[in-house]
Amino acid sequence: MSARLQITPCPYHEHPLEHFARLRRRPGAVLLDSGRPAAPTGRFDILSSDPLMTMVIDDQGHVAGATELSGLSPFTAQQALLERLEVEAPESHLPFLGGLIGYWSYDLGRLLEPVGDLTSPAVALPASRVGLYDWALIQDHERRESWLVASDERRRQVLGWLAQPTAAPGAFRLTAPFAGELSRAVYLERFAAVQHYIRAGDCYQINLAQRFSAPYAGDLWSAYCRLREATPTPYSGFMAWSTAQGEQAILSLSPERFLECRAGHVETRPIKGTRPRGATPADDRRLADELAASLKDRAENVMIVDLLRNDLGRVCRPGSVRVPQLCGLESYANVHHLVSVVTGELAPGRTPLELLAAAFPGGSITGAPKVRAMQIIEELEPSRRSVYCGSLGYVDVRGRMDTSIAIRTVVADAGHLHLWGGGGLVADSEGEAEYQETLDKIGHLMASLASLGSTESE
Repeated sequence: MSARLQITPCPYHEHPLEHFARLRRRPGAVLLDSGRPAAPTGRFDILSSDPLMTMVIDDQGHVAGATELSGLSPFTAQQALLERLEVEAPESHLPFLGGLIGYWSYDLGRLLEPVGDLTSPAVALPASRVGLYDWALIQDHERRESWLVASDERRRQVLGWLAQPTAAPGAFRLTAPFAGELSRAVYLERFAAVQHYIRAGDCYQINLAQRFSAPYAGDLWSAYCRLREATPTPYSGFMAWSTAQGEQAILSLSPERFLECRAGHVETRPIKGTRPRGATPADDRRLADELAASLKDRAENVMIVDLLRNDLGRVCRPGSVRVPQLCGLESYANVHHLVSVVTGELAPGRTPLELLAAAFPGGSITGAPKVRAMQIIEELEPSRRSVYCGSLGYVDVRGRMDTSIAIRTVVADAGHLHLWGGGGLVADSEGEAEYQETLDKIGHLMASLASLGSTESE
């Protein structure tokens, strides 16, 4: 029998931190964060906890603890999980009335395409972890309203949780500085290998990344709050859970939407082209103008737009895929980006999870052509990417979906934080500049985490 959902008004806050601070220690607590009030393009925050079920998929594609779903592809198994949620959902503009919330790692891509198996995991997070949630607290920053979506029985539970005192964030510190997996010299060797593949005609663009790691001690929620303050972005998220080996968590400050699906309308917003913000208004304007006029960066962006048009065309209605914005300039706290918008209409009978599978992982963080780019990434990056360049987001029972590209994302595992920086390489890329770009994208995140406490080794 399906549960009837109620939508109850709640106190509104300009950011979701106070609400989530009361929920964050509950099982399966998740926050999809719009970055408000500092990230003006964000609109909705979605908070929940205590999922009815959690589906964990390992790097072989096996569904943990759900033998009846064994043999299904990860996205098909997750669709079967979503269909177990039976609710009577009222008409509402709210984006989420129950469904799946979680993440899909970049490494799920090796289950979809012949990528190869040359690298080993440096991080022990599952390939995907999603919960089936029957309630959510949603903040709409455009209307300045907050709503609790839940059945009557669940609503009483949640209101009790939200009435609890807010626990202050605990102390956090790095116990040693971040260290890169690749030296500058080795990165430049890998850059040269990419150039060889491009000249040979294997590919047009490769996204090459490097990983930085540091040991930490303390409360990861404090770390997330500090990162959010330093670099507010509209597709942020926080998820943490305990394992026998210790705490695992995702702290994502992503500026990039991967896929949104709403009433069958599909949108993706690929980012390609980056410049740091300037120290003065004049310097900032110069850097923005330089990016907007860069033929190289525009070419990178257009390549990925073409790739995504093809990906969306696999599940969208023929003739519906459009590009309403090409290489628009968008500015964030620490960088300028070129952002395009590709739209389409989902074909009849297709689901948002089929759309996610068709376009996964995002072309903006692989290269073109996608499969060959992923094979070269597998060869040149020394370890697997884990959540980095995967997606965080939700899939709603009504067929709505919104997911990010998990860049500017910190992964916590076994007492260490891992953080990646990358960029798209094309024929006229310059090695030293590309190496510096990887640092520009994440240097402020590493500095923000270091500022929370001493980096002296314990």
